[in-house]
Amino acid sequence: MQTNSAAAPLDKLAFDNRFTREMPGDPITENSRRQVRQACYSLVEPTPVAAPRLAGFSKEAAALLDLSAEACLSGSFTSVFSGNALLSEMMPYAMCYGGHQFGNWAGQLGDGRAINLGEIINSRNQRWTLQLKGAGPTPYSRSADGLAVLRSSLREFICSEAMHHLGIPTTRALSLILTGEEVVRDMFYNGNPRSEPGAVVCRLSPSFLRFGNFEILTARGETELLKKLVLYTIATDYPHLKAVDSVATYIQWFTEICERTARMISHWMRVGFVHGVMNTDNMSILGLTIDYGPYGWLEGYDPAWTPNTTDGQGRRYCYGNQPHMAQWNLTQLANALYPLIGAAGPLNEALDVYRTTFQESWQVTMAAKIGLKNREPEDAELISRLLDLLRRTETDMTIFFRRLAHVGTGTGIAHDGLKLFEEAYYAPAQLDAVYGEQLNSWLQSYVSRLRRNSIDDPQRSERMNRVNPKYVFRNYLAQQAIDKAETGDFSMIDKLLEVFRRPYDEQPEHEGYGAKRPEWARNRPGCSMLSCSS
Repeated sequence: MQTNSAAAPLDKLAFDNRFTREMPGDPITENSRRQVRQACYSLVEPTPVAAPRLAGFSKEAAALLDLSAEACLSGSFTSVFSGNALLSEMMPYAMCYGGHQFGNWAGQLGDGRAINLGEIINSRNQRWTLQLKGAGPTPYSRSADGLAVLRSSLREFICSEAMHHLGIPTTRALSLILTGEEVVRDMFYNGNPRSEPGAVVCRLSPSFLRFGNFEILTARGETELLKKLVLYTIATDYPHLKAVDSVATYIQWFTEICERTARMISHWMRVGFVHGVMNTDNMSILGLTIDYGPYGWLEGYDPAWTPNTTDGQGRRYCYGNQPHMAQWNLTQLANALYPLIGAAGPLNEALDVYRTTFQESWQVTMAAKIGLKNREPEDAELISRLLDLLRRTETDMTIFFRRLAHVGTGTGIAHDGLKLFEEAYYAPAQLDAVYGEQLNSWLQSYVSRLRRNSIDDPQRSERMNRVNPKYVFRNYLAQQAIDKAETGDFSMIDKLLEVFRRPYDEQPEHEGYGAKRPEWARNRPGCSMLSCSS
């Protein structure tokens, strides 16, 4: 691996590398697949690629590293963030963790195709870990090659930044770089593999620690290392807490994880985001959205919808199950922390905090989505009736709630619901008179409720448009960008990044990016459901 000591602006990155400095590593340096014990990471270098080519970068993510656009367009940037060169202070490594996958303990998993380059401290004293995804095999790759394809990499790159601008806690994405090499993948695991362009994404996060980092240590009985990792995490990522070895500290920390996770899930539900693979190894210890695999946004409002083909039968991780599955995952983390606590009661109390935090957050969120500033007891029934209506016919969630802000409350105003929301319906021919009457009845109740609201129509509309996005990263938009990028045309990547910088603004010049899924995309691979193949 080449060490790049003349990387111009890149050499100003101030590496700290606290994780590898303070936590025990794997004493074996050979990059061979193995079980790694009594260690939190293994040193491993990225695999160089043939012909790296920058396909896109996020100027906002670059600013977190104090990097200019000029630096991101340099050859050094492409070389470093494709894995072809290391800066002198980088110490690349892959993490060891386990996890529950679809409800079953899977044992050791680890960073099978992710390699952390190191941690930097920016000019605002913020810590950011730089991670390459798709940069080659690690000791945790098992039988895989550690690589990633353009298809999944583009989706992760754009979605990470889109989620940030939607106001959702998330890891970030700095760059998308094609490798110039082909990677063979069977997209739907149906015996039809094909070659696809390879790519590497550079992801950023204050920490990439997951629930599974703690689970693996408890599963192996490595309690002293578990304690050391917990105290490290508190000191590094929760510095407002005192990193002392006490049950009170551990419970305070776990309670805050529960609160952060509850708020994250409430945000997912607010915008109709479905993660698709909420395994415990995909749950961030910081309450961030992490690992964008087979995700998607609700188009037709269906709480049972999942974007993941692997989950198509059980629908464990469907939209409506996400709050429950987050609590299930937190319970597994509680089990992992039990050796440090020695009692179930305090952990169960913290889990109750998750439940109450989510319920309160969700009530506030739904009130905001329909424009209610003050809350009344009958609001729950009003919201329940609305969600029932959305389920009765294929209704685009994003467009419906955006259009709801147009409802007026002036005297004598009568709304024709089918006309008002016509842009949101996927099968308008199926809308009969009975549905129209039920919708108009709900609108009458809604208008009556709004007239008791403490804000006027313009204020309400403006507030609703701050929580109901106009633009979300629909799967068909991703597939269109992928199709172009596979021909070497990266223009749609830049365009989508531009649109998603202001997802709550009208942006008339980009109106087409807010349209509902076209019919041609209903069953097209990549536009409806996806797999974990990458």
